[in-house]
Amino acid sequence: MNYEEETDAIFAAYQGEETPGAVVRVIRDGEPVMTRTYGTANLEDGIAVTAETNFRLASVSKQFTAMCILMLVDRGELGLDDSLTDLFPDFPDYGSGITVTNLLQHTGGLIDYEPFVPEDSPVQVQDAGVLDLMRQQDHTYFEPGSEHRYSNSGYAVLAMIVEQISGKPYAQFLQENIFEPLGMRNSVAYQDGISTVPNRAYGYYVTDEGVTDEGVEFSDQSPWSAVLGDGGIYTSVTDLTLWDEALYGNGLVRKELKEQAFTPALETYGFGWRIDEFDGHRRMHHEGTTIGFRNFIQRFPDDRLTIIVLSNRREPGVEPLAEKVAHLFLQ
Repeated sequence: MNYEEETDAIFAAYQGEETPGAVVRVIRDGEPVMTRTYGTANLEDGIAVTAETNFRLASVSKQFTAMCILMLVDRGELGLDDSLTDLFPDFPDYGSGITVTNLLQHTGGLIDYEPFVPEDSPVQVQDAGVLDLMRQQDHTYFEPGSEHRYSNSGYAVLAMIVEQISGKPYAQFLQENIFEPLGMRNSVAYQDGISTVPNRAYGYYVTDEGVTDEGVEFSDQSPWSAVLGDGGIYTSVTDLTLWDEALYGNGLVRKELKEQAFTPALETYGFGWRIDEFDGHRRMHHEGTTIGFRNFIQRFPDDRLTIIVLSNRREPGVEPLAEKVAHLFLQ
């Protein structure tokens, strides 16, 4: 089978100098065995997508936030059973029933922050702002631990827990404890006016007009795009290859904690990862969706196989395409 030709056919819609693009990487036994790049990262300047192009990960970022939390737990500075009122004494009483584990597994029931920030807001909300919004609430969607409801609010609050416990900005903690030690030199939790994104892909929206001068709109940032803990990391498949390899070892956190992260709770969600089976193979995966990017990472640890797809267009989702590639390599 010619994997490259098959993959090119799957991603035919992403090819061309005038279209927002994508990158596909397949990693087996720690080594990239296929990398395919398509389309353009920056249409305004005509810069093509490469393996070093940095895409906004959106919710694929959550696995990094979860790892930051586990590092603090591993060091004895934080407990998975610590509640929001333990960590933030001024937090409303309803937080006494919400633990760090609840936040990691999306079982805390925190109110979604997005409806409080209008789509046309001229100011972007940040993680600290999300925490303040949660302080203004007096209830949750359900009793913590009783249900699963995917929560960006929870992961923004987790980023603030990292800051509260470590005494460092979340982006700095991430840089010093994950990116730098792993050699992920071009990865960054992006903050406008503070950091820059090298080799940056910008987000676009391909309208019903298709890939024409009128059919591609710039669509890179929303009022929610500055929240880091739930989706603000930029990175490339080159750097994600290093991250993937690190997850097989125990250098980041001890084995028992890592296994907890990869153990499904309600709705098959662990700590920043969904866990299920695909084609009869155990799988860990996560999608990332935002105003100008669609991403998907899936790992098959028993096969030492990982497929990563990053794209800089609002839609469609790339999960079905990534799964077609996975099916090729799992046959």
